[in-house]
Amino acid sequence: MSAAPKLRSVDLSLAHEHGLTSEEYQVILDHLGRTPTFEELGVFSVMWSEHCSYKSSRVHLSRLPQSGPAVLQGPGENAGAVDIGGGMAAIFKIESHNHPSYIEPYQGATTGVGGILRDIFTMGARPVANLNSLRFGTPDHEKTPFLVKGVVAGVGGYGNSVGVATVGGEVCFDAGYNGNILVNAFTLGVVRADRIFRAAAKGEGNPVLYVGSKTGRDGIHGASLLASSEFKDESEQMKPTVQVGDPFTENLLIEACLEVLAGDDVVAIQDMGAAGLTSSSVEMASRGEVGIELDLDRIPLRDASLTPYEMLLSESQERMVLVVKQGRQAAVEQVFKRWGLDCVEVGTITASGRFVATYRGETVVSIPVAALTDAAPKYRRPIKEPTTHPAPLDARALAQPSDLGAELAALLASPNLCSRRWVYQQYDCYVGANTVVRPGGDAAVVRVRETGGALAMTVDCNSRYVALDPYLGTQHAVLEAARNVWVTGARPLAISDCLNFGSPEKPEVMWQFSQAIDGMRDACLALQIAVISGNVSFYNDTQGVSIPPTPAVALVGLVEDARRTASVALPGADAVVCLLGEGQPELECSEYLWQRFAVTGDHPPKVDMAAEQRAGELCRSLIADGVVRCAHDVADGGLAVALAEMCFAGGVGMSVAVPVAGRSDTALFGESGARIVVAVAAADTSRVEQRAAAAGVPCIRLGQSGGARLVISAAAPSPAGVLLDVATENLQTGWQATLPAIAEGRYVPALRSR
Repeated sequence: MSAAPKLRSVDLSLAHEHGLTSEEYQVILDHLGRTPTFEELGVFSVMWSEHCSYKSSRVHLSRLPQSGPAVLQGPGENAGAVDIGGGMAAIFKIESHNHPSYIEPYQGATTGVGGILRDIFTMGARPVANLNSLRFGTPDHEKTPFLVKGVVAGVGGYGNSVGVATVGGEVCFDAGYNGNILVNAFTLGVVRADRIFRAAAKGEGNPVLYVGSKTGRDGIHGASLLASSEFKDESEQMKPTVQVGDPFTENLLIEACLEVLAGDDVVAIQDMGAAGLTSSSVEMASRGEVGIELDLDRIPLRDASLTPYEMLLSESQERMVLVVKQGRQAAVEQVFKRWGLDCVEVGTITASGRFVATYRGETVVSIPVAALTDAAPKYRRPIKEPTTHPAPLDARALAQPSDLGAELAALLASPNLCSRRWVYQQYDCYVGANTVVRPGGDAAVVRVRETGGALAMTVDCNSRYVALDPYLGTQHAVLEAARNVWVTGARPLAISDCLNFGSPEKPEVMWQFSQAIDGMRDACLALQIAVISGNVSFYNDTQGVSIPPTPAVALVGLVEDARRTASVALPGADAVVCLLGEGQPELECSEYLWQRFAVTGDHPPKVDMAAEQRAGELCRSLIADGVVRCAHDVADGGLAVALAEMCFAGGVGMSVAVPVAGRSDTALFGESGARIVVAVAAADTSRVEQRAAAAGVPCIRLGQSGGARLVISAAAPSPAGVLLDVATENLQTGWQATLPAIAEGRYVPALRSR
């Protein structure tokens, strides 16, 4: 359905074509007391779509913690807001643009970035940083190179052109995404805490203004078709439903909107995102408990032949709706005209409580606003735990590796652990001159000039963990995100989530979703942080096969002093390398186990919330006091991978001895939470150990930096001996080569003995 269906009488059959069920169509008849017009059917179909109404997730999302001391705005607005001190607030959100990016990767990614940017500056904040979470199929799948190149180019092309730094993210590969990639985009902005704008229309008689680009046919039914139904084998035919972005117009729109929001003329402002003019108008009216009336004859059009149906449902990009004070529309219009943008009065706020649209003197839509929002369907879908489970791991059946150096080299060159430099070198991470810690580490850090502090941000999820245990796996996603900001010197503030799952009509998927919500809730409560914004992306299915459950967690933390941050780079030779934390490495569910033996086991590592907090807060305080300038969390790939990454970033080797209890590959490549590696000056080592003891955090001196090799030995009381001794240059060569090979379609999976 790339545009309006051929006009015919509205009936149940046409309702089904719009994605509405028979029961939902009957509810529409009950709301209206009559047969809907063709345009009204389109309005109901988009507003009651999964993407806009959250009809399958609302009953579960209510279990998440949504408030706290730092929270200024929780879910329900365009984005969430937290207090960052000095009278300033951080505004942030993450959203999905999955199906459009699979169909047309460049435009799908660009419009994903553009849409999330608008959610931020709509609230009065200047966007300062972007992140992304990208999931692709296997590197040797025929579509993967095309999708990787298109998506990365789209993310960079829009962010670079609009002038907002892209400072980090994650890239993962898994066969579960072969037919349904994930493109999740995050933006953070800053604003004075007393100048946050909401999207609640108020004031009977206040004019409604349309600003930005003209309306075209791109994106019609994007919300209801692409984001609220599974993929069939029709991607080429669905290309017209993908929007086309223009970052240069977006840049003008940012400046014009921030200029008018600096004054007192604007009552409310909303981005025309999914479902375009319809959703923006209806949501504003709903929040303000008012009605809204639109004159479609006044909508700026690219093509005069657009029908009312198409005007209402178009998802053309770079468009906003403003409600302004009576008599101030001319002043607002002058600002937008100066920036070369359309600004047209297209409607009025009313006291009717109805969404009304007229065209050529006739009323084509007249629907109670509440029927489209509060009274939208809300389902408690059936939930069923899967009856089949992976086999438990029998480590005795796994051959002990004979060359641990070769194992580390292969692991570092694997698609999920290799260098992401090929990706982030296509992004401008310094535009705005606020980036303190750039891409390539655990979290990015961006300076807040108004306060002297900084904001750390990261996005994380190990979907293999979540697939095996959605509850524990989602807790790991929250905790890894927290570790990633702790090791930069930041205190976790709040998260925005992007919950990517399969069809909610599958009871097993809803079980995954419900378990993930509970895992996120319990992890956030333990860390005393809230979920202040986010997005649910259901129907990530292709021909009946669901993606791995992927609840991506974007976490933002506060650094009090931007001069006191840490990175993963070793500071040079003679630094003492210490391991903080009490996490015990497990082979189960590790990246090594999958890459080396093609098995997962049946559970992710254990979670110890208290241990995570003790280790994380200790690391943060050591950074804040200037004792630690290099820190790195131990995550995918285990301790050996973390040590190698620190060597690569610092351009120096190290010689360390690690605890070994049982298998040596478990000690090197096993995974767990609650482990952080720090490098400190020799003179500060005793101080770090004393602070760790006082905090109840184990601290092990591993060794020191220096030379050009990574040498790892077994620590006493294990049998003495060198486990691996490899030139860091040799390790780094393979680590850097993999992603370019994937993008160019020449990646050949390593032939490993199984």
